[in-house]
Amino acid sequence: MPPPNRAPAQLMTARDLERTLDRMAQQILERIDPDDARAPTEAFAFVGMQTRGVHLARRLQARVREQAGVTLPLGLLDVTMYRDDVRLQLEQPRIQATRIPFDVTGRHLVLVDDVVCTGRTGRAALDALMDLGRPASVCFLTIIDRRHREVPITPDLVGRSVPTLPDEEVRVEVEEVDGEDGVWLVSSPPSSAPEAR
Repeated sequence: MPPPNRAPAQLMTARDLERTLDRMAQQILERIDPDDARAPTEAFAFVGMQTRGVHLARRLQARVREQAGVTLPLGLLDVTMYRDDVRLQLEQPRIQATRIPFDVTGRHLVLVDDVVCTGRTGRAALDALMDLGRPASVCFLTIIDRRHREVPITPDLVGRSVPTLPDEEVRVEVEEVDGEDGVWLVSSPPSSAPEAR
């Protein structure tokens, strides 16, 4: 639940999030080329960005399986050490698992994140993926686009575009991490800088 002292405004309910994921799974299926000689499981894969992007990617994977009967591979990606602000942090960064159990070279990847703002995290993710190989393409998917670009990174599939003020944050919460699903707009605490995502 969003902190009560931040005057949260709910942007999406759990049901809204489910409907958005249903629609996005269909959009992903529309990108699968029926003329590709390879099976979809060899040509496509999900890459979920730690942390909430991983759980959203798992849900999309399940929906694609339900809608088309194929289970696309899923990888986990942590981009902490690729971020351009790591050297500016005073505390030791928290590194999470990166696990890509397939060759990314020649594969169409669906990169999944919860919120995009400045585009810097997306740029870091692309750097990390290119260190692993040369994908045929990368489709960048996000639930929320806050549209405060600092680098030219734009998601291909967007659940909802939410213009925000510099002192606002958008929180995408998932049951696996937060105990419930939903999206909230909250005010940033005065002591912290706006998120650079």
